Amino acid sequence: MAYWLVKSEPSAWSWDDQVGRGAKGEPWTGVRNHTARQNLMKMEKGDRAFFYHSVDEKRIVGIVEVIREHYPDPTAKPGEPWVVVDVKALAPMPRPVTLADIKSETRLKDMALVKYSRLSVQPVTAAEWKLVLKLGGADGSVAA
Repeated sequence: MAYWLVKSEPSAWSWDDQVGRGAKGEPWTGVRNHTARQNLMKMEKGDRAFFYHSVDEKRIVGIVEVIREHYPDPTAKPGEPWVVVDVKALAPMPRPVTLADIKSETRLKDMALVKYSRLSVQPVTAAEWKLVLKLGGADGSVAA
């Protein structure tokens, strides 16, 4: 299993919106960055991702699971190379983990969220995953 972080502006697609989709999940549409697209293409069914509210909130608010591997983004124009994966909500973070929390933890200094803050779909190492779960008060049973 691999770990990821996906970003969304809460005014466009929030954690509550994701939870509302239930077990059928939702396509992660609108990614228009080639590196982020490559990350979507690496995701496999069963992988986990932190759900990050960007812009004003800048915090990890939940955990999602990849339930369908990449396929063409239905919001892309014909012929464009963009893809989506489907994700479903697994669990909220007991305590949201802010970008400031992550930046203040020296063991997370190399996390993609710190180094490539604008990238909308990013990898998370297993060690980073465990540490962020700990910061958020999650026991890891749903998220591991």
